[in-house]
Amino acid sequence: MQLRMTNQREIILSELKKSRQHLTADELYDRVKKDMPRISLATVYRNLEILSEAGLIGKLEISGRQKRFDYDVSEHDHIYCAICHRVDNLDIDRQGLHAREIKAVKGYRVSGYRLEIVGICPACQKKQEKKEKEK
Repeated sequence: MQLRMTNQREIILSELKKSRQHLTADELYDRVKKDMPRISLATVYRNLEILSEAGLIGKLEISGRQKRFDYDVSEHDHIYCAICHRVDNLDIDRQGLHAREIKAVKGYRVSGYRLEIVGICPACQKKQEKKEKEK
């Protein structure tokens, strides 16, 4: 099936690439609306799902959080700030990550995995340190 690249999809892709961040549908909607004032949030959601299913963008489903979308579809992992919810790419050697152990898990043939790392980003660490000093 050939995906038809509509004007809406092109603008959504362009905004996602331009942002260089892992945006939610709501955040993307706010940006796209500037170029297409009549676009609806439902249209943005629908097109993000279509673009994701077509493999043109990545969809991050972080436990208990709103989905985020990634222009970079190469295999990579992410780190998530538990305070401000920022998401950054994480460069981990996937070959050295206990590949043999992963493959041997309960007899499964592993076709992929998602590593979810949660922490506190540098900006939130600074805010916490500042609050500690003020006490």
